[in-house]
Amino acid sequence: MATSSMSKRRQKGGDETAVRERILEAAFAAFMKSGYATASTLEIATRARVSKRELYALVGNKQEMLIACISERAKRFDVPADLPVLRDRETLEQVLASFGTKLVREISDPTVIAVFRLAIAEAVQAPEVARTLNSIGREASRSALREIMARAQASGLLTGRPAELAEQFAGLLWRDLMVSLLLGVAEQPKQSEIAVRARDAAAVFLKLHPLPNDSSAQ
Repeated sequence: MATSSMSKRRQKGGDETAVRERILEAAFAAFMKSGYATASTLEIATRARVSKRELYALVGNKQEMLIACISERAKRFDVPADLPVLRDRETLEQVLASFGTKLVREISDPTVIAVFRLAIAEAVQAPEVARTLNSIGREASRSALREIMARAQASGLLTGRPAELAEQFAGLLWRDLMVSLLLGVAEQPKQSEIAVRARDAAAVFLKLHPLPNDSSAQ
């Protein structure tokens, strides 16, 4: 009996997870089609093939759906648990290039660009979209990059404030790509192009921030 009850609870939990994912997919589709301010919970529930009661129980109101949609994507920017110990500049350069590659690949994805466009379009009517994207989505990548810079600083590989270092590297990484993507005048770069962009950004960044005793920077 105990085994049977546990199996049923697991099945129910799995079913709820699947339904929750379906609700979030439906919410995102509704936001893209109708706009965040205009999309209704009824439209989302209909798309997800659930009742409004189930929708509120598993996810919450419309703003909670928006937060969940962005939060799920933001998890991809966590600092890797297996991040190498930053003992030398070569390792730091590899880590920056690797993280930069992931950053551009994830953010230049058409789905993510669509969220940025939604936030811009709803800036007046529903400013909470932009606030949520900034505080959860963008902050996830900025926080991870600051953490890498802080570790490099603690290892004596960089000098300066981690937040400023992170901002400088991000600027070298993106250049004008984000604006071009938002305007629709550029497409998501190929993986090989992203890798080259990230390696170049890492190399230039480290040249701009040589160690005080680094004679090669002279």
